[in-house]
Amino acid sequence: MSALFSPGRIGGLDLDNRIVVSPMCQYSAVNGVAQSWHLIHIGNLVLSGAGLVIMEATAVEAVGRGTHGCLGLYTDAQEAALAALVANVRGLSRARLGLQLTHCGRKASTRTIPERWRGEPLPPEEGAWTPVAPSALPFDAGWAIPDELDDEGIDRLIGMFAASAERASRAGFDLIEIHGAHGYLVHNFFSPIANRRTDQWGGSIENRIRFPVEIARAVRRVWPKERALGFRINSTDWHPDGVTLEDAVLLAQGLEREGVDYVAMSAGNIAPGIAIPPASPGHQVPFATEIKQRTGLTAMAVGMIARPDQAEAIVAEDRADFVALARPMLDNPRWGLHAAAVLGVDIDYAPQYIRARPNNWLGFTYVHPDTRPPATTRQLDRPRSATWDRPKIG
Repeated sequence: MSALFSPGRIGGLDLDNRIVVSPMCQYSAVNGVAQSWHLIHIGNLVLSGAGLVIMEATAVEAVGRGTHGCLGLYTDAQEAALAALVANVRGLSRARLGLQLTHCGRKASTRTIPERWRGEPLPPEEGAWTPVAPSALPFDAGWAIPDELDDEGIDRLIGMFAASAERASRAGFDLIEIHGAHGYLVHNFFSPIANRRTDQWGGSIENRIRFPVEIARAVRRVWPKERALGFRINSTDWHPDGVTLEDAVLLAQGLEREGVDYVAMSAGNIAPGIAIPPASPGHQVPFATEIKQRTGLTAMAVGMIARPDQAEAIVAEDRADFVALARPMLDNPRWGLHAAAVLGVDIDYAPQYIRARPNNWLGFTYVHPDTRPPATTRQLDRPRSATWDRPKIG
């Protein structure tokens, strides 16, 4: 029995396994509206074998977009496009669908250079806009100085997160994840590196977690109880003046009190130029383990998880409840199906692809040569079975 492929539950949401497709920005929207690329992209990923697919960071207002190509969920047209996408991919597999809601804060109004995989400020001639943030501190030299939010602006943004959640509910998503990491607005409030306020929204850790906690409260009021609500939060800023793991635990405990079901534990990206430890496989998993041990929240591990045996061990050893993968899924959109073959698990296949199921042909390539199991457990050596020939879809 594989732990990775055991059924899981997040809040009121039942999932077939513990594999999650992490949100990945595509920079392909037009005025925040999903395009045909998003349909093909998500349609492909729901066939990956993952139990949950979370769509990319989706802004709750126009100035919260990172780029002109970022998705949004603050207009009727954006809602209609996402509702159509959900309806079109819903019957392709048993995978559940989530959406990440965000506001880019002081990292908004940028252009993304895919070949360099980095952002840089938009120039005025390309339609730059002024970002907003808890303090008027630019992300980096040469970046726009954001407008400092007043109480009215903060209250309005809390309401925008709730309004986008209502739209996501109508569009048919099963799960919402609030992006509270990676240097975006919620993280700007959380981190003393970006938040220099002296009012109720800054200073002490109790004040700095107030914004994400208020967002959680507002969203939970409108988000159905049977659907899952989560947060991606920073476990550390990798800087002595920034967020610490203890801060992250306090935030997670505050979110739990407001009815949040899970947290995905990330790290870094609050500001450029901060020295960080070299990334290694599973380097952020201990952050998720800390949440499992100190809260009642479901813990999701992210970051440099790429191999089936690695993901299996994380869940089997109770270091996290779920594992979320991003680039491995872009590289191999059948990652979950191949992981099942590596781990000797029989899972559903789309009937259209049944000819490529590992026991049906001899050209199957394993996800990673180091995970090649002994011949006695290889799917290639298993006989054809009636179960495999009649997958259960929908």
